[in-house]
Amino acid sequence: MLNISIVLYQPDWKQVADITNVILQFEQVNHIFWIDNSPVEQSNLPIHSSKITYRHNTHNLGYGTAHNIALRESIYDDIPYHLVVNSDIILTKEALETMLNFMIQNPEVGSLMPKVVYPNGQLQYLCKLLPTPVDVFGRRFLPQKLINQRNQTYEMRTSGYDKIMNIPYLSGCFMLLRTKAVQQAKLFDERFFMYPEDMDLTRRIHRNYLTVYFPHATIIHNHEKASYKSLKMLWIHAVNMCRYFNKWGWFFDKERDLFNNTAIQEYL
Repeated sequence: MLNISIVLYQPDWKQVADITNVILQFEQVNHIFWIDNSPVEQSNLPIHSSKITYRHNTHNLGYGTAHNIALRESIYDDIPYHLVVNSDIILTKEALETMLNFMIQNPEVGSLMPKVVYPNGQLQYLCKLLPTPVDVFGRRFLPQKLINQRNQTYEMRTSGYDKIMNIPYLSGCFMLLRTKAVQQAKLFDERFFMYPEDMDLTRRIHRNYLTVYFPHATIIHNHEKASYKSLKMLWIHAVNMCRYFNKWGWFFDKERDLFNNTAIQEYL
């Protein structure tokens, strides 16, 4: 059985309907949660189903906190798998089935991310090492020629992205989670409004389970880097990354060094 949560903020409801209709075709789906952080409640929902719960929050809770609402339902109802997914993802029933079967057959896997591409088919480099402050802030403010080689390593580019890999930081755009693993990791850290919540959760799951990049299923992500286009989002990104480094360590983080060195030695 599988639950799904989609966190929304002034969404394109056609995209929401499209991904929901695909998910509803999947026999093992138990329930879909639309968690809406938008300022105004949606009164005219595009789909009505007993398998869908729409919840409008009175204020914007942030990405991880909103997903935690649905994750707690999965834990309470003892649903073994939970999919955290963005509304701008395009996937097929077959891809979802392939991923879930892999999770069922491999109980040591706590989290899975498939191959993610742009609408034009270009690969998105979403397997990452746990970042240092240089990785986060340097790639934003330093000339590319100074950090290009470092960024290649940070995004695991020379791995080829053509094999199953155990990666310490996977994107939150699509996280197929073993509910037990998330429960042991104590859910998303609600101190993070958005941006580092996925790396924070992945590294905590990574302590006890494999956090897997799975290239044998592909999804499309209509991704736009909001923090590269909006000063407000840039500020939110910076504030939340500071919170992340305050939690784990800015320059001294032994667990980061261990996880990163293991991934580098195995895949690069």
